[in-house]
Amino acid sequence: MFLQEIFCQRLRNLRQLKKLTLEQLGAEFNVTKQTVSHWEKGDRLPSLDVATTLAEYFNVSLDYLVGLSDNPKRR
Repeated sequence: MFLQEIFCQRLRNLRQLKKLTLEQLGAEFNVTKQTVSHWEKGDRLPSLDVATTLAEYFNVSLDYLVGLSDNPKRR
């Protein structure tokens, strides 16, 4: 699986674990639900700054979120 696919899958899984809708997560990051949907589908990717903030929001490491590690724990 490509890293982009892993990112998309993990973002969706983390959002669903928190029981957030696309709209609710978008509101947390001042983006539309369509933008979040594009991230989860891999049509677009967030900037590094936003990806870092997403990892912090979900309390996982950035390496885990982007597929460089299978360990979700933050250091």
